[in-house]
Amino acid sequence: MPGPNQAFKAGPVKPKNMKKTIVRLIGYLTRSKLPLLFVLLCLMVSVATNLGGSYMMRPIINNFIWSGCTDFAGLALSILKLAGVYVLGCFATYGQSAAMVRLAEKGVNRLRKDLFDQMQKLPLSYFDQHPHGELMSRFTNDADNVQLALQQSVVSLLSSCLMFVGLVALMLFINWKLFLVTAVVLALTMTLFKKLGGRSRRFYQKQQKALGAVNGEIQEVIEGLKVVKAFTHEEEAREKFRNLNNTYRDAAQKANFYSTMIMPMAGNLMNISYALTAAFGGLLSVLQGFDLGGLAIYLNYSKQVGQPLNQISQQMTTLLSAMAGAERIFEVMDTAAEVNQGSVTLVAVEKDANGTLSPFTGTGRPRTWAWKTPRGNGMELVPVFVGEDETLTEITDPESVPDPAMLADHGWAWKYPGLDGAVGLHLIRGTVRSVPGEDFYLTELRGAVRFSHVDFSYVPGKRILKDVSVYADPGQKIAFVGSTGAGKTTITNLINRFYEIEGGMITYDGINVTAIRKDDLRRSLGAVLQDTHLFTGTIMDNIRYGRLDATDEECIAAAQSANAHSFIRRLPDGYQTMVTGDGANLSQGQRQLLAIARAAVADPPVMILDEATSSIDTRTEALIQQGMDALMEGRTVFVIAHRLSTVRNSNCIVVIEHGEIEEKGSHKELLEEKGRYYRLYTGQFQLS
Repeated sequence: MPGPNQAFKAGPVKPKNMKKTIVRLIGYLTRSKLPLLFVLLCLMVSVATNLGGSYMMRPIINNFIWSGCTDFAGLALSILKLAGVYVLGCFATYGQSAAMVRLAEKGVNRLRKDLFDQMQKLPLSYFDQHPHGELMSRFTNDADNVQLALQQSVVSLLSSCLMFVGLVALMLFINWKLFLVTAVVLALTMTLFKKLGGRSRRFYQKQQKALGAVNGEIQEVIEGLKVVKAFTHEEEAREKFRNLNNTYRDAAQKANFYSTMIMPMAGNLMNISYALTAAFGGLLSVLQGFDLGGLAIYLNYSKQVGQPLNQISQQMTTLLSAMAGAERIFEVMDTAAEVNQGSVTLVAVEKDANGTLSPFTGTGRPRTWAWKTPRGNGMELVPVFVGEDETLTEITDPESVPDPAMLADHGWAWKYPGLDGAVGLHLIRGTVRSVPGEDFYLTELRGAVRFSHVDFSYVPGKRILKDVSVYADPGQKIAFVGSTGAGKTTITNLINRFYEIEGGMITYDGINVTAIRKDDLRRSLGAVLQDTHLFTGTIMDNIRYGRLDATDEECIAAAQSANAHSFIRRLPDGYQTMVTGDGANLSQGQRQLLAIARAAVADPPVMILDEATSSIDTRTEALIQQGMDALMEGRTVFVIAHRLSTVRNSNCIVVIEHGEIEEKGSHKELLEEKGRYYRLYTGQFQLS
């Protein structure tokens, strides 16, 4: 069986809503109306010249050949006219093909672009529910089928339909009695196409399914070849592949057998029709004076009339497969995009000696950022008194304060209702700009993150997080420890709104994260994950991915701070060394150091480190730990780690199990409690 991200390739299947899919797909062609009209015009000219050229032979045979006429000039003129018609048909065929190829290329190019743009807008939960191989097939198999159909099948189908209608009309016009013989053979031919074509399609579906199984097995074995060799299962792998390959061969043989039978049988039927028509036409010529030119042209048409039917049968299979592929593409494009209704944005600011914020007007990279909140968006900026335990008291009437000096030290808070409708106060820890007449507030970005009674589930009814309350003040390091599947990574995924919570609230610098535009929220966050993903490109390009406008000097400085500079210098081309295959030419530790450098160049105020040292050796861990320590300095940091040695210096350690907080406190406090963390740290328990 293929791996979890490998989808089977489907055979030719009918789309669920043929009409809607065709109309929508045509929309990608009709954006260029003049070239499309040109294609239709060339198509009609091509068919007309093909049919008309053959019919022009009738007067040539009757007037010049059968009658024994010696008017050679007239014969030459008629032949020249006939040649001119066929030359015109050649130009028309070339014009329609060239124009249709360009139309199809542009249409599918726009289709792929729209699909890729939509992929960027989809929530991560969509990719969790759909195999990656299945989504990739939309860009490859489905889009290629659509392109092939637009380039060839659509024009071929229209041409065949027009040709068939034209042939039947001309045959009836020439002699309707002869057409009765042809009609019987055509009925038999259409029945043959239906029977053999149906069997061929069924076996082609089995062939495609078997091919998907073969491809999936090949990919799985190649990716896991070390495991296969380690357990000496080469013979089992060969036997499994032989069975899958034989299944594919059997289905392909039967599919091709029935497919190749159609043409010879149809050709023999048309030969029989030709013989019967010739015999009957000869009788009509002798008994009723049917002209020889008409008989010759009719016989020519009777040989051609079966070809459009065969082409229609073949092209319909291709078109149905293409329409089904287009429908699958449109299903992805019609999926609801990630909701982004926030109005709070992240802006660059300057902070003068008095602590006053103003929009950034300098050059280079700004060092201070602020949240820009529009007035009247449901959030009110109010002055508050801050108690020793950070209890907030709103100052509603400054004149009623007994000691006016107290007002000089008041703080600021956001005042807005929560999910339950109750209005709450949320402390702002940075500098505030509130100027009368301006339609916005500016509040300094500090990186204070707070979870308040958060509930979450990936699947409705299966709660992952239950009443989680955690806070991190600016510059603090918060560590999460617990068993695999306890919900540690889920917590960090909620900070940047990869998923939406079901209950409670998450605030960032006192602002509900749902009020912040997602792009701005994520720009303020950095992440170093356990499974580091590197893109195809140079080492420098991968570091710069953290901030695309970073200079080479800034990228090198980030690599030095992450302890990655020394190993990069030893690479064949240094920072210009190409990275391929997700960093297959680098060790796990080197990839991790590059990920830290990438996060360092982004310079975010909040950092998420998800098990960044779980699969590397102790020496490399020490290097990475030094790099992370430099990265964490002055930032709010959320750390997820299996190695408890990496979290001892955290301001707060949160022990989470089964989606609930079991313990939280500093390393020293948790050891004194002698609870679960104590047992984990002393080796009485091990994290799974």
